[in-house]
Amino acid sequence: MTFCLGMKVDDGLVGIADTRVTSGSECITARKVTVFEHGRSSLFVMTSGLRSLRDKIVTYFEEVLEKEDAKFDRLYKAVNALAEQVRRTAAEDKQALEGSRLTFNFQALVGGQLEHDKEHKLYLLYPQANWVEVGPGTPYCIIGETGYGKPILDRTLKYSDRMHYALKVGCLAFDSTRISAANVDFPIDVVVYKRDSFDLICHRYEKQDLAEISHWWQERLRESVRLLPSDWVNKVIDDPAAGERDRTIPLSPGATG
Repeated sequence: MTFCLGMKVDDGLVGIADTRVTSGSECITARKVTVFEHGRSSLFVMTSGLRSLRDKIVTYFEEVLEKEDAKFDRLYKAVNALAEQVRRTAAEDKQALEGSRLTFNFQALVGGQLEHDKEHKLYLLYPQANWVEVGPGTPYCIIGETGYGKPILDRTLKYSDRMHYALKVGCLAFDSTRISAANVDFPIDVVVYKRDSFDLICHRYEKQDLAEISHWWQERLRESVRLLPSDWVNKVIDDPAAGERDRTIPLSPGATG
């Protein structure tokens, strides 16, 4: 499985991708984010799904960019070109994969800003090769292992937040996923894009780089639980008689609820 997170806030984009790739009982480390820059065109692609599909689709896309980069003055046009490579690969490989009981499960997050984009953009590309734009209403998207990191993002991340805040929240979402999902792990690749800069910055974090942050967050969570108001808990645990008094009337014989 994979954890790839893209966040769009007012002043830029933040992408986080784990690097664990599993094949049967084997685990390897491999990059899941690819960066493309040319003049006033900067974009990144993060992927989840079968590694063989990812490598083939991205290779085809790289070839297209080498030949037609000047035509892509807006990011959605580059996303459409990537979608064409998804369709091409599906035509070549989908039947054989399904014959082996494998799913054509490629997904991608594409972010950046090209010359005629008025602002930075973030898109989610589906395996059917259609796409949606990630906007201020829900300023993030996860592909791969989505369940464990989503709660903290839903509770805390807003479009008006700064990139610094988004990176902190994103790393905590990854840490929550890493703790609960055995197939997601360090190192992580982080890519950031400041609005109108046309420059992508990439950095890799090893486990030891963020160990202190992970420990700090875990201890603050435990402390927050300890500080949570307890009257409602005490009523059940410390005063069981009160619980007996509040017990609802049992259902009559034969009734269902």
